[in-house]
Amino acid sequence: MVGVRRAAFVVAAVLLLFGEPWSVLVLLPDWPVAATAVGTVVFAVAALSFPVLLVLGHGPKQNDAAARVADVLLGTVWVLFAWSVLTHLLRLVLLVSGVDDPARPRIAAAVTLAVAAVLLVTGNRIAMRVPPVKEVDVVLPKLGPGLDGLRVAVITDTHYGPLDRTRWSERLVAELNRLQPDVVCHAGDLADGSVAKRRKQVDPLGGVQAPLGRFYITGNHEYFGEAQAWLDHMASLGWDTLHNRSTLLERDGARLLFAGIDDPTGAASGLPGHGPDLAAALDGSDPDVPVVLLAHQPKQVAQAREENVDLQISGHTHGGQIWPFHLLVRLDQPTLSGLTRHGPTQLYNSRGSGFWGPPFRVFAPNEIALLTLRSA
Repeated sequence: MVGVRRAAFVVAAVLLLFGEPWSVLVLLPDWPVAATAVGTVVFAVAALSFPVLLVLGHGPKQNDAAARVADVLLGTVWVLFAWSVLTHLLRLVLLVSGVDDPARPRIAAAVTLAVAAVLLVTGNRIAMRVPPVKEVDVVLPKLGPGLDGLRVAVITDTHYGPLDRTRWSERLVAELNRLQPDVVCHAGDLADGSVAKRRKQVDPLGGVQAPLGRFYITGNHEYFGEAQAWLDHMASLGWDTLHNRSTLLERDGARLLFAGIDDPTGAASGLPGHGPDLAAALDGSDPDVPVVLLAHQPKQVAQAREENVDLQISGHTHGGQIWPFHLLVRLDQPTLSGLTRHGPTQLYNSRGSGFWGPPFRVFAPNEIALLTLRSA
């Protein structure tokens, strides 16, 4: 019964995603019969092949070629769907303005195509670029003067996957090193796929330079594959893997605890010892020492505030990645991006450095966050 409901949901979602732009671009404009037939065939082929490509690409077989096509198709149809819906308002405005049929639906179709084309081209350029640096000052009242000005570079959601981004990875590392941070953090969702398939893209991260520490935690996507293997591999590259544990930093008599917890999906992964355990991560910590917690999902701040964590660093949301997907993300997470306060805990949520799936970012640019920690 569950399988039937799931199949029905997939069919309904595909029909909606592809059917709405088909109606706006092909059906309503009343094109000549030949053009309508060709357009209908194109949308039908895309709709029928999409779930097959998605399963082949992101299912157990992990066929990278199929995944690349499915991801581009997903991003394209999502943008077309969103702007097809919005152009119904344009048709209403044209109607009130006295524009006659068939001009109204044809103008709406042209606007939809033009806007989608611009957003997809610019969105791809943004997704594929080395992220710009976003500098943020964070005041931690318990931070000692010896650590005032500590520079923490944050990357997250690199999602190394079907599209080979080895060169991008090398340029990302070069940019991190140019910043000369004291600490570098990767807040999870490192890669999609096995270590054997993705290590070429990930291995440049071994060249990141940070004198006081390089810290990594798991995100939910690690638990779709080889979470423990990725922890082991990042450790082999010299990163400190904060798998429900912490590391104490000291400089000029001041101390700061960097702690990390697993993504919540780890609890159902079947891997022994995986799943968020904040008590274990903070075991033996001094209440007078400020704590910076790496936790992949922003909603984990609910636990952090109970333990009076000073700062939580998260990712996961991608800032929505492709507008207006952020509306769905906000149903599950307390924030999309930036620095917010949650009781005694400040939360910095990064929009992420890479992208998942569709190689597009629309109204949700990527970033390298450079947090400068200040004492009161």
